[in-house]
Amino acid sequence: SPAQKLVFNRVNGKRPQVLPQQVSAPEECYTLAHEENVRFVYEAWQQVEQQLDGSRSGESTCGPVQYVEKTPNPGLKNFVPIDLEEWWAQQFLAKIENCS
Repeated sequence: SPAQKLVFNRVNGKRPQVLPQQVSAPEECYTLAHEENVRFVYEAWQQVEQQLDGSRSGESTCGPVQYVEKTPNPGLKNFVPIDLEEWWAQQFLAKIENCS
C-alpha cells in the first residue's frame, strides 16, 4: 500500500504565522581604540588588586583602600549576592529547553 500523505489543516481558515528566520548576529568588530581601552582598564585593575594584596599582607602603607561599610544597612541583612555565571547558565539551558 502507498505511504500515507500528511495533511495540514489551517486553524479557523487562517494562514499560519510565518516567523522571520533568525538572522545570525554579525561578528563583533572591535576598533583599536576599544582594545586599547580594555587593555588599559584590565592592566590598571590588575595593579590595584596587587596593591590591595600587598597592603593586606603589610607590605605597603599607602595605596588603594578597600571600602568596608562601618554600619551595615539592616535592609540588606538577608541579601544574597547572585552568581551571575550560574544565572546565565540557567537562562541558556531554559532557552534550549523552550526551543526543543
